[in-house]
Order: sequence, then structure tokens, then C-alpha cells
Amino acid sequence: MTNTEDVQQILNKFQLYQQQMQNIVAQKTASSLELHEIKKALEEIEKTKEESVYKISGPILIKNSTEDVKKELKERDEILTVRIKSIEKQEKEIRAKMEELRKKLSELSAEGG
Repeated sequence: MTNTEDVQQILNKFQLYQQQMQNIVAQKTASSLELHEIKKALEEIEKTKEESVYKISGPILIKNSTEDVKKELKERDEILTVRIKSIEKQEKEIRAKMEELRKKLSELSAEGG
């Protein structure tokens, strides 16, 4: 394989990792925003003395017990926290792969330069 073919192959892989990174960042952002909303909702529920609250279900509001809604929000909080940690792990792995490709590219350009 020629130096040019090696460089092209590395660039193609790098581009693929960039696309994966964009997807991961979008997932992380969406999950983080949802987690923030859940935490704010939990704060508000903690402040209320009401026995029931309304929650959104599709296009309607449903009256539900405060404790049930609090339980659902806490479960969703846990799920999102785990999801974000998983996304961060994937992000770290892809960054490492991209850095490895950068080093290979530098080596090839030094050889060919």
C-alpha cells in the first residue's frame, strides 16, 4: 500500500469517527437536558404539600399522586444518569481512536515529507 493510500484510509476512518462523535454529543446533550428538567421537576415536587399533581402524557395532563410522580421521576433520573455515563464512555473511546489516527497521520506525513 502506498503512503497516499494509507493517508486516505486513515482520513476515511477519522471522518467516520467524527460522525460517530457528533451522534454521541447529540445524544449526550439531549439526555443531559432531560435530566436537568427531571431534577427541576423533582425540586418543585419536593416543595409542594399537595397530594396529587398533574403530569404530561402525550397531549394531555393526567392527575396523579405526588408520590407516584416522584417515584417515576427518580427512576427516569437513574436511567438517564446511567445512559449519560455510558455515552461518556463511548465518547472517551472514540476520542482515543481519533487521537491514535492523528498520530498515525503525523507519522505518515513525516515519512512522506
